[in-house]
Amino acid sequence: MAEAALRAELDALFTPRGIAVIGASPKPGKLGQVMFSSLGRSSANVFPVNGKSPDMYATPEEAVEAAGGELDLAVLCIPAAATAQALADCAEAGIGAALVCAGGFAEAGGPGTDYQRDVEKVLAQTGIRLLGPNTSGFFRTAEELFASFVPGVASLRPGKVGVVAASGGVNHALAFQLDAAGAGVSTGVGIGGGLDITAPDVLEFLAEDPDTAAVALHIETVPDGPRLLEAVEHLASRKPVAALVVGKSDIEEFAQSHTGSLATSWATTRALLEQVGAVLVNDERELVNAASALTVQRRDYSSGRGPALVTGQAGPGMLIADELGNRGVELPPLSGQTRERLGSLLPPMTFLGNPVDTGRPGPEYPEILRAVGADPQVSAVGVYGITEPVVSLPAALEQSGLLGQKPVVIAVDGPQEDMNRVREETGSAVPVLQGPGALAQGLAALDSDVHRQAFRNAREAEQLPSAVSLSGTGPWHEAAAKTFLDSIGLRTPARVVCTDEAEARAALTTLRPPVAIKLLDAAVIHKTELGGVQLGIRTPEEMDSALQNLRRAGAREFLVEEMAPSGTDLLLGLRRDPVFGPILVFGLGGLEAEVKEDVAICALPASPQWVEQMPERLQHRQLLSGFRGRPRLEPQELVRAVTALSSAFLESPLIIDIEINPLRVTSEGLVALDAVITTREEDR
Repeated sequence: MAEAALRAELDALFTPRGIAVIGASPKPGKLGQVMFSSLGRSSANVFPVNGKSPDMYATPEEAVEAAGGELDLAVLCIPAAATAQALADCAEAGIGAALVCAGGFAEAGGPGTDYQRDVEKVLAQTGIRLLGPNTSGFFRTAEELFASFVPGVASLRPGKVGVVAASGGVNHALAFQLDAAGAGVSTGVGIGGGLDITAPDVLEFLAEDPDTAAVALHIETVPDGPRLLEAVEHLASRKPVAALVVGKSDIEEFAQSHTGSLATSWATTRALLEQVGAVLVNDERELVNAASALTVQRRDYSSGRGPALVTGQAGPGMLIADELGNRGVELPPLSGQTRERLGSLLPPMTFLGNPVDTGRPGPEYPEILRAVGADPQVSAVGVYGITEPVVSLPAALEQSGLLGQKPVVIAVDGPQEDMNRVREETGSAVPVLQGPGALAQGLAALDSDVHRQAFRNAREAEQLPSAVSLSGTGPWHEAAAKTFLDSIGLRTPARVVCTDEAEARAALTTLRPPVAIKLLDAAVIHKTELGGVQLGIRTPEEMDSALQNLRRAGAREFLVEEMAPSGTDLLLGLRRDPVFGPILVFGLGGLEAEVKEDVAICALPASPQWVEQMPERLQHRQLLSGFRGRPRLEPQELVRAVTALSSAFLESPLIIDIEINPLRVTSEGLVALDAVITTREEDR
């Protein structure tokens, strides 16, 4: 949908001129009464609709007439069975959007499936936009629009974070935590059933929302992967977004290849969100801390090397620095000029590097902050302290002149009333987090956002070279797959396909020993487990023994090939993910692929810049950089291999999976030692 058209439709939901509560009730505690009361704070006129109550409007049409036509939103507080007809009545009256809180639709099974089907028909026929069903609603704090039945929601103060959550409950939980942290919420939306309006719709709305400085995104499932990635990329190009993906323990098994079994929905979703610009977090507390920090001035990724830390207590400073190091965030050394200036301000025995340990803060604190922030190596400043009566941290920041020059994040500990005072004095200019761990998470989020900006356009790959399309419908055994790899420029071992023992013995005389001999069968993927791979064969006697073993394993044909030099084995797999489409999985190969599950994933096509840095995303990346004499992986060679393979894969729609495992890093370059190509069953 065009951006302007979507904005206009969602304005009916988020900035309505008038609101009808369908199923409003005068009885305390009823959903219709609670929702009507919650909406009463809004500047929009609210009209109760209930045909059974003489004190209310009988139909949506009557409410629209009373509003003089300026009624955009209907909030339905009625059972699932009555929803479709009520939506149809609202659409006929000219109402453009609706919120449905009730459950009991397809997720409940039975009659609920029919109720949902009826609602879908109304949406298709009328074009009315629907948030829900099965959600606790949404809110817009600046407008005091609280379309929610959750107690206490009206106490939320206006803030800078937009919340988009799969769950209405999570939406409210995050909102209350952000409010307590001082960052506050601009808009909070629980998607619920997502029958019509989904997370990508709201993300695109928030991208243009002037009240939203950063977005906290909570994801449980992904109905439309490409649409989600497009929306996150659009949003991240304008403002930061932190994302929490739920479902790590729900490992989805995709049989047939390592690529499928390792590219779980959770891992794929996280990897691809990061590729398009999101900052990833691991739990809801980190999501709150990251989103709070991301509301500050967005750092220019071309300035500075990393954050500086100023702390009044050495122990907490060590905790913060250690956690930043664990997350790969560099604390750059301060320049000699900065250290000299700090030495003139601080007493002896304080640490003048990065972190800067000030000891108990004194009157010189503003100048310390100014000196640290002015260092050209410093991209952002984190400040930690236990609340002190001697120095007002907010006042010191104001006097330092640092605000507006570089991003600043504060974390404090102390009595709750003191922390509340710091937040009140600081206002919305700087997020005030609680504790060393929270500050480390906030600074890490700023650093991650910087790197995401640098790769923001990574999905916009350079023009791929003309590809060799795979012909035929397969299935392909290993030899045929390697012939294809040869055709696109990937290196494979010299080999001979043999139909009987005599041909295998003859191959031993034409190939350079030692050789490997393998069972050749497209239906057998994991040959090693069957005894279908025999290695290190040099003599006719060894060949005869190997052939006997392969016959016992069921071999009817044999592949004899030269063995590659020693090196580090990789996995390179391409598959058509059912949610996101073409993806690439890269990681350690061989048996290590199953034991360590150390992989990086990205969407295809991918830019050379993104592919080049994929090895850095592996936990065991040191194995690829010449560790203890191992051959070094040349990034440009990896880029050439991925570019050739992905361009051919994208040109061959019948292929659903290509896996090279192992792809060996040798002193002579990359060599594909095994390959599997899988096609769609129905196309064979």
